[in-house]
Parts: sequence; C-alpha cells; structure tokens
Amino acid sequence: MNEQLFHNENWWVSPFNYLPESRRGFEPPARVKFHDCTLRDGEQTPGVAFRAEEKARIARALDAVGVDRIEVAFPAVSEEDARAVRAVADLELNADIFTFCRAREDDVDLALACGADGVILEFPCGEPRMVHQFAKWTERQVIDLVVRLGKYAKDQGLQVVMFPLDATRARPDFFRRLMDEAGAQPEMDSVVLVDTTGSLTPQAADALVRDMRRRTGKPIEVHTHGDFGMGVAVSLAAVAAGAETIHVSVCGIGERTGNVALEEAAVAAKALYNFDSNIRFDRLYDLARLVREISGFPLAPNKPVVGERAFTRESGLGVEFVKTAPLVLYGLHPRTVGREPEYVLGKKSGLASITMKCEDLGLPPLPKEKVEAALKAVKELGIRKKGLVSDDEFRAIVSEIAGR
Repeated sequence: MNEQLFHNENWWVSPFNYLPESRRGFEPPARVKFHDCTLRDGEQTPGVAFRAEEKARIARALDAVGVDRIEVAFPAVSEEDARAVRAVADLELNADIFTFCRAREDDVDLALACGADGVILEFPCGEPRMVHQFAKWTERQVIDLVVRLGKYAKDQGLQVVMFPLDATRARPDFFRRLMDEAGAQPEMDSVVLVDTTGSLTPQAADALVRDMRRRTGKPIEVHTHGDFGMGVAVSLAAVAAGAETIHVSVCGIGERTGNVALEEAAVAAKALYNFDSNIRFDRLYDLARLVREISGFPLAPNKPVVGERAFTRESGLGVEFVKTAPLVLYGLHPRTVGREPEYVLGKKSGLASITMKCEDLGLPPLPKEKVEAALKAVKELGIRKKGLVSDDEFRAIVSEIAGR
C-alpha cells in the first residue's frame, strides 16, 4: 500500500481506506467530472435570487476552480434567466454551458438560442410524481417523449443529458424499461441517477449505477440532495461503481437541505478515495465566499472545508500543533484548501493557548503562576459570555494580571 495516498503534506486520513478489501469492486473513471448547478438548482434555495450579471461572476469563478460543466439556468422561467445563459455563454469559458429544460421542443429551442452547449433534459420518473404531479402521463408516454426530445435536441447539435426526475423513487420495473428503451438511445450522451429527495443509500447507489451502465452503455452521472445527510457518501459510492460525473453546488446550497457541496465532494474524492478531478482545491474558499456574498445565504461556521470555524480549535489539548503540525489535529491540511489553521480562547483553553496568544499578540511573556492566573480569567470570562474571548479582552486580562 502506498502511504502517500493517505499521508502526505495535504492530508492524513485513514489507511483503512486503501486496504484491498476496502476497495474491492471499485470501477472509478480515470477522472471524476463535476457538473455545477449552483446557478440553477442552488438558486432554488428559498430566498436566493441571482441576477444575470451575478451569475456571470460566479460562472467565471467556477471555471477558474475547474468545474467541467456549468448549469446556468432554466431559461424558460424568465427573461432574466435566458439573459444569464447568454451572458455566461459569451464568456467563452473552458467549462461547457448547460441549461435545464423540460421535455418540450420550445425549451430545447430556447437553450439553443441562448448559446448553450447542452441540455439537462428533465422528465417525470418517480412514482410519487407519476401518481400525483403527472397523473395524466402513462409510463409509455414518458418513454416515447424522452426518446423523441432527446433526438430533437441532438439534431440541433446539443449535448443531451437524460435527467429522470425522482428516479430513485420510481417503480423498479419502469426504471429498468426506461434505461433499456430511452437511456440506451444513441442520442443520449449520458444518463443521470437522479435522487431528488436524497433518500438513496450508498449501497443502493452502487447497485443502480452498475445496472444503469450495463443497460445503457452510457456514461452515468449522479445528482442527489442532503435530506438525510447522505449526499456526498452516495455520490462517491456512485463514482466507485463507475459513475463519471457528480452534480454539485457551491456550499451545498439548494432546495430544502441543499445539493451535494462541490468543495466537500471534490476534496473527499481525492483525499479519501484518490479519485482525480480538475478541481483547484486552493481556490475553493474564495469561490465559497463569493457565492455566500452574492446569495446572502449564511453558512454553518463548522461547515466542512469552507466554514469559518472549520479549522479552528478552542481546546487547549494539543493546541500547539495548530502551528507546528496541523495534520496531528486535522485530517485535511487547511492550506490545501486556501485556509490557515486557527486557535481561539475560551472555556476550553489550556496553558499553551495563553502562552501562544501572548507571543502572537507581541505581549511580554508571563511567569508560570501568571499564565495560570490568565488562564483562569480566560475560562471565567468564556463561561460568563457563553462564547469566545477576543484579543482585546485577552490583552486587558494580561495587562491586569501582569500589573499585580
């Protein structure tokens, strides 16, 4: 086993990930592709709305990070969305530009008019949708429609990605026929395992991807959500089974609990599985800050990779390693993703935290007994505040104790 896979300057993760028995049956692609839907599915976060100019700014940043495709909008929704697709297409980015469209010729025509490279061709598949939302549609009609629209879009020169809505809640027999009769059609460039409600397990994703590959002979993609907190795990299980593309959004924004987070999926793919991609890890934090600024959507401070406190330590136990050897404390070196390790003062601080903070703030060193007194005061203030002790508050504590 190559130790560099799990222990290098960028991460120190579990060696058990790379034991032969842990990777049995893996069939990953040579490179994982990332289809980013921040600008379309991410915008479906309640209260989030992007202007065309803002979508263009984010698209530039996505391209710089290295995503393979950018899903800009559902242009039939509004003229603003159609304008956004045109604006992004005019940037001539390295990433392919896609629109989301229904199985309708006018939606395909609009994608073409906006300058898109391809379409995400959505149609109903899940049983709850077929029974309630699309009750007038028969399974036969769905299959015939998607085959016809796939051919129509391909004849216009567009890339066609088949997107069966709510596929993981489809009747199994219908889903298999759909793959056999529509997914295998030459007009389909790829087929998405669409887990609209985020309710698939990694084991089921593995089985479904292998079956879809066998039935369609096409590249398989995976699109899931975070309703059960399984999105990244399901996506990476799908890749291990041979899926080639993961659908993601920056910071995981999206409907309900959100989409799979680009930053989490990309870093985990490489650090935990050694799956390669084109993603520039060092640019992920700046991208996340841009999306957060434009969307106005707050992130949990402890969110993996891009949360403001993701690499911050309050506990005094081993706090010196924040500076000297961060991988003792973190599986991922913060600098790998454009971050710096940090420590803060509060109830859980230790003696080393006090000494380090004095050094960092340029304060005179304290004798041992006064370090202990300063620590006691820091802990008491942290408890009273039910929070952290600021640098100014720490300076005041040290000034008082040093003058005693």
